[in-house]
Amino acid sequence: MNGEVGRRRGPLQGVTVVELGSLIAGPFCGRLLGDLGARVIKVEPPGKGDPLREWSLVTDHGSLWSMVQSRNKESVAVDLRREAGQALVRRLLTKADLVVENFRPGRLEAWRLGPDDVWPLHPRLIYVRISGFGQTGPYRDRPGFGSIAEAMGGLRYITGFPDRPPLRVGVSLGDAVAALYAAMGALAALWRRRETGRGEVVDVALYEAVFSLLESILPEYGYAGLVRERQGNALLGAAPSNTYRTRDGIWMTIGANADSIFRRFAQAIGRPELPEDPRFRDNQARRAHVDELDAIIQDWVGRHDAGDVWKILNEAGVPAGPVYSVKDIAEDPQYRARAMILPVEVPGVGTVLMPGVVPRFAREPGGVDWPGPRLGEHTRKVLEGDLGLGGAEVDRLARDGVIQLADVARAGDRGHA
Repeated sequence: MNGEVGRRRGPLQGVTVVELGSLIAGPFCGRLLGDLGARVIKVEPPGKGDPLREWSLVTDHGSLWSMVQSRNKESVAVDLRREAGQALVRRLLTKADLVVENFRPGRLEAWRLGPDDVWPLHPRLIYVRISGFGQTGPYRDRPGFGSIAEAMGGLRYITGFPDRPPLRVGVSLGDAVAALYAAMGALAALWRRRETGRGEVVDVALYEAVFSLLESILPEYGYAGLVRERQGNALLGAAPSNTYRTRDGIWMTIGANADSIFRRFAQAIGRPELPEDPRFRDNQARRAHVDELDAIIQDWVGRHDAGDVWKILNEAGVPAGPVYSVKDIAEDPQYRARAMILPVEVPGVGTVLMPGVVPRFAREPGGVDWPGPRLGEHTRKVLEGDLGLGGAEVDRLARDGVIQLADVARAGDRGHA
């Protein structure tokens, strides 16, 4: 894990991905594919590279977020605003299986890197395109971030408490969901290519990815004209399912909403009569009287410490768990046992904790072989090894400012150098 490109592992061994774009959704998709063994060549602009290198907590060797997001990737610094840079990347695309990009629609076409430009040279290339509003439609050309997608996709409208403004989830959920759909689309296109021999365009819109999460909200509106409003922590469709504060100040989430689980729950808290109460006899009755039921549960939870609540409910077979901080997660034995807390050595920084690889594979697991590289760390390797350029030509391109080499760092480079 020292930044050198070594043997990749995982079920996507042999798949080559060129990652274009920056920040969150596109690079997150590239990270997912790289975690599973694909070779991911990340193309960044010379100078500062992907802006994520300077987001969140930044060390002298770059941002910690970027170290995670760009793990397992090779960094090639090429100026796509220049024709010579576009020509290099066009040649690189002819060597790839997938290209992942999250520019505004039309940008790749302006650089002659779109499907119509590259498919005549390499008809098997799969384009994975992530944008705010998709490649078509009246909003196609509008800028869009994950935050806008969460708002217009309907998620923020239902997040929070009814007497307060809509809330943002504490992470970039819109980007992450779009990246997951993009990775799924990439795999589906790879599978289909085995039969057709042709490439594909996978079109992922951020707002659509968010909208797809809304469960029964759309059919409820279409059927009954219902508009779901913010409900706080309660699960609208089933009860009881909420978060309750323990005697020692820990928030505990409890889901006892199925009838059989509710009976076990009632026994566990010393209230075996509750399932026979007409107010709580079945799910619809419990939903109608959820405030009364939550008050009963809060009274019991508030008289016990979190450890006792969890022990009692686990022994009764009732789903429950504390609301974890990242400190709790890092110290939890379940996370450790499943290698979800990965210590990765970053040169010049030390040990950086990274999330493990999801999903797990029994026979060919993915992994993290190196952290996010220095800007341009692999430019020479890729141009000489993959494109067949001579060393003198690579040096000339670097002098002309078309590319950047890790050993020719510019002012403002916040990579690992």
